[in-house]
Amino acid sequence: MPTKPPRVCGCGHRVPSTTRCPCQVKADHARKARHDEKRPSANARGYGSKWQAARVEYLRANPRYARCGAPATVVHHVTPHRGDQKLFWRRSNWQPACKPCHDGPLQAVEKKPTA
Repeated sequence: MPTKPPRVCGCGHRVPSTTRCPCQVKADHARKARHDEKRPSANARGYGSKWQAARVEYLRANPRYARCGAPATVVHHVTPHRGDQKLFWRRSNWQPACKPCHDGPLQAVEKKPTA
């Protein structure tokens, strides 16, 4: 199977085609750090002790993610609540999910702009 030749990063370094340049990784970390500084804490967003207790109870009753069959470790809000506390606590809006699926395809759908 043929491989792609190395590429030249904007900083001038030669980088294998399947990896990221250290300068790109550093820039990503800095961008994410700037975002996290502005983001409210989990507790301020509603994910405090009351949520943790409800989450544990829900995952006990719904131990598997239906899509892939993996053990559920995350309670996903089907419709993004975006701070709406009524929608946040509506159990019909909850779905058990495994962390890889939640952090991948489910979050990608959630991050799409609304029409």
